[in-house]
Amino acid sequence: MSGERCSVCDAPLPPGVREEFCPLCLLREAAAPGTTQPALPAGVRSIGDYDLLGEIARGGMGVVFKARQRSLGRIVAVKLLLGGHHAGPEARARFNAEATVAAGLQHPNIVAIHEIGDFDGQPYFSMEYIEGSTLAEILRDGPLPARRAARYVALVARAVAFAHSKGILHRDLKPSNVLIDLFDQPRTTDFGLAKFLDARPDSTLAQLTASGQVMGSPAYVPPEVVRGDRPTGPLGDVYSLGALLYHLVAGRAPFQGETLASVLRQVLDTEPVPPRRQNPSLPRDLETICLKCLEKDPTRRYESASLLAVDLERFLAGQPVLARPVGWPGRGWRWARRHPFTAGLGVALHLALAGLVAGGVLAGLRILKAERAATANLREARLEQARVMLLSEEMGH
Repeated sequence: MSGERCSVCDAPLPPGVREEFCPLCLLREAAAPGTTQPALPAGVRSIGDYDLLGEIARGGMGVVFKARQRSLGRIVAVKLLLGGHHAGPEARARFNAEATVAAGLQHPNIVAIHEIGDFDGQPYFSMEYIEGSTLAEILRDGPLPARRAARYVALVARAVAFAHSKGILHRDLKPSNVLIDLFDQPRTTDFGLAKFLDARPDSTLAQLTASGQVMGSPAYVPPEVVRGDRPTGPLGDVYSLGALLYHLVAGRAPFQGETLASVLRQVLDTEPVPPRRQNPSLPRDLETICLKCLEKDPTRRYESASLLAVDLERFLAGQPVLARPVGWPGRGWRWARRHPFTAGLGVALHLALAGLVAGGVLAGLRILKAERAATANLREARLEQARVMLLSEEMGH
């Protein structure tokens, strides 16, 4: 590792960040579209105990097939490592880490892992086959009704809280990683970027999560990850849950841009447009919950995914939510903390303007006082003149 400069773009690395790549290059790699590299040699239609029925999903690290498990006669999903036996040791370790992490999470809203294996040099793992659609596919028809979106995210938040209780961060929560089954239940999947909360710096998973392939999708990545802050904890997943909720109710991600760099700048420096501006029918309480998750300062978010789930459940039950909206003064103060130079310049200009206004007011008061004094003097002079004339007339008689 360079320890000082990015090995890709040669940009200086943030102080205290032990990475080989800068946050921009990490996110650029994470945002790259999935490769078209085949997972299996041409003509191969089975692997181990599984007959592959057709490809159903593809990402940067693996490809997922619908498959039939011959020994049990059931339909499953099988994920294969792209590159197969040509894949390098780091890719293999990362793939196995994803399977191992997910296999330890038994929860009704997390896709269950069945088997982890290697067939003729091809790593794979099998998991539940979820018949349904991803939230990304559902969102093609536009934003979801508020209560439906809140219910989905509340259940996903419960699943994420369960993972946190097992010491695991998801770190890649987004619409394409949430499946909605035929019973209208959300199922969280793809723990390919997961991280153990208490992983030792020299552990395999800790080393993997310090490399350039483990950042989340830019529109859902919390600002502390973009900055390269360490360590990042459960509050990063709370942010991503808020970004997911925002997308569901607004019909778009909280930050959009023509380039990756423009999205990252917004993640760091721009407050998200309140979702009610995108969807005026959205209840204000749900907007407040969403924006609390998306706070730039992690300490201002919900303290845990469990508390987020509680507040969403209160909303669904028609009870007052715990989150409170932030007014313009509060948002202005937070903006000033992120832009101290610009804010200081603005304050100086306002003070100068206030000084000019105050000076003008004082000058005006002095002029008014002088005018009143002159008027009083003129009145007194005229009264004195009238007294003299009256006295003269009396003496003439």
